Amino acid sequence: MTHAHHHLHRRKRIHVRHEIYPHPNPWKRFLDRSVLFVGVAAPLMTFSQVWLIWTTKSTESISPSTWGMYFIASIVWLIYGLAHRELPIVISNTLYVVATALVLVGIAIF
Repeated sequence: MTHAHHHLHRRKRIHVRHEIYPHPNPWKRFLDRSVLFVGVAAPLMTFSQVWLIWTTKSTESISPSTWGMYFIASIVWLIYGLAHRELPIVISNTLYVVATALVLVGIAIF
């Protein structure tokens, strides 16, 4: 990053009153680090549903409209994360888009 760009970015963060990163408070630093873990772990839990659908080839109790709404919500959040360059949001919702897409494809096939 060039010095001028860094300076502009620093001024922007000061202007909108963002907190410094990494934060000096140990608790907030812990939250900053753990949010990336949670952002990956939470959508991975959805893959158990994907596994169940694809191994049993049964979608009896699965609601396509609910999973379709999850898919749309994940795309909106992914676009938001990309626009704001928020890595935890981007990673989490990329995984959610993949997981919900696999569920929806499984529903369509089976």
